[in-house]
Amino acid sequence: MTQLHHVIFVAPYFGPNMIRCIEALAVLDDVRLGIISHEPAERLPPALRERMGGHYQLADSLDPVQLSAAVRAFQKEWGRVDRLLGYLEQMQVQLAIARDRCGVPGMGEAVARNFREKNRMKAVLRDAGLPVARQALVTSLESARRFADEVGYPVVLKPPAGVGSRGTVRVGDLEEMRAGLASLLVTPSNPAQAEEFIQGSEHTFETVSIRGETVWSSSSYYLPRPLEVLENPWIQYCVLLPREQLEPHAAKFQATNAAALAALGVETALSHMEWFIRADGSPVISEVGARPPGVHLMPMMGHCHGVDMWAKWAVLMVRGEFSVPERRYACGTAFFRGQGHGQVVRAVEGVELVNEAVGGLVVDSRLPRIGDFRASGYEGEGYATVRAETTGEVVDALRKMVQGVRVILG
Repeated sequence: MTQLHHVIFVAPYFGPNMIRCIEALAVLDDVRLGIISHEPAERLPPALRERMGGHYQLADSLDPVQLSAAVRAFQKEWGRVDRLLGYLEQMQVQLAIARDRCGVPGMGEAVARNFREKNRMKAVLRDAGLPVARQALVTSLESARRFADEVGYPVVLKPPAGVGSRGTVRVGDLEEMRAGLASLLVTPSNPAQAEEFIQGSEHTFETVSIRGETVWSSSSYYLPRPLEVLENPWIQYCVLLPREQLEPHAAKFQATNAAALAALGVETALSHMEWFIRADGSPVISEVGARPPGVHLMPMMGHCHGVDMWAKWAVLMVRGEFSVPERRYACGTAFFRGQGHGQVVRAVEGVELVNEAVGGLVVDSRLPRIGDFRASGYEGEGYATVRAETTGEVVDALRKMVQGVRVILG
């Protein structure tokens, strides 16, 4: 007889990715699915509402007290909760606290803080003898200046519990340090993470772990690195997944990735690491998240393997199982970002010519539209994802897209 898994998924808002995750869980015949959300159940598609085993609306999903109360309500109704899931980076510690308080299996608070608190993360990795950038929590201009004197400029400043590259700034001298600290509102009660600036190419490393053992890995390229994208809003950048699942540089890094995940305490998860290769070939770990990756890597990995990666993630987190077919394609996404100082898209140029050149390779897209407001995030006003049997074809298509499409803001 199939074991029934009592699963709660936390979806603060019912956006497209959240709905996709709910669908992936809801179709599993061994899952009784409950939803915790800021939104009422009526805002779910009717077909999904029919599959729900319960819904709990709360005011703040980042409040572990409210999350714990919602979990206990499900436990009272169902008798037990076997999984408490959510993929947003900002929720990982709160979910872990609720698991600990309610006795739900899965990642606990101590491990979640290893991933969420960057200063703690770097300390754990450094203590394990792994290569990380020198860093310190800074609370004032004086502490930041001491750190810069130790490692030299440039220095990178970021929120200690940020998401991706958001809020990250590079400073090249004392005056820029002063301005950077001011932009992050740094005080003794609101410190910033200061890190030495690593020169080199930047990559990701995605890993599926089951009970602490690595069972699958993949690595991608950022073209160019995210910090350069943040500093230059006009850059149209790309993310590339090569046909070879682990190219030589990534295969060489695999043992370091596994050691880092073990040190941080990963059990069963799809994790996302960002790492660098210096000019001399040596690796440096940047950050690690114990959750699925962003920047369209989930659908891209799916296109490479001919599967739905959100469905695979659902099975992994519920049953502790994972399998995908052999990778048959390379894949890449080009992000189209507006140029100019305006806040509205006034023109989109070059789409027809680019479509004639690479349209047959496009597997997903959302093109910028005239009248759209400027995007608030660094992913830009639109994107296109291409797939081909060779990495070279994908690289050529990405180049044609970012060189040929121009988004004008006004």
